[in-house]
Amino acid sequence: MKLRTAEPEEPDINLTSLIDVVLLLLVFFMVTTSFVRESQISIRLPEANTSAAATPAPPVEISISAGGDYRVNGRLLVDNQPATLSAAIRLLADDLDALPALTISADAEASHQSVVTAMDIAGRLGFSEISIATVRAVGQSGGDGS
Repeated sequence: MKLRTAEPEEPDINLTSLIDVVLLLLVFFMVTTSFVRESQISIRLPEANTSAAATPAPPVEISISAGGDYRVNGRLLVDNQPATLSAAIRLLADDLDALPALTISADAEASHQSVVTAMDIAGRLGFSEISIATVRAVGQSGGDGS
């Protein structure tokens, strides 16, 4: 009796399922990718300058209370609508030759939306130097252990 060893068969590689998976991943990433560019606010950090500069214009200060009421340079606005805030800032800025620095100070209980609205309006009016004032709470110690 003659026994023959069977020749090993070449395995077939079926690429159909691999191509299906790759195409599904491609569709998934295309659907989940956002092509909308979100609005951004550019922030320029202060730099030390030793040269003598001309007298700067008085800064515009926006204060936001816990209830969302706006004060522009200490004057309470009639209401807390964005159009009213915009008109008050524009009125102050029109009196000056160049746009001064703008400072926003908000109560700790003020809503985040009120602060963002003030920043948005200031940016739309052309203010490029926007500062956010912070106040350390009474009894709060700094990071140096004191």
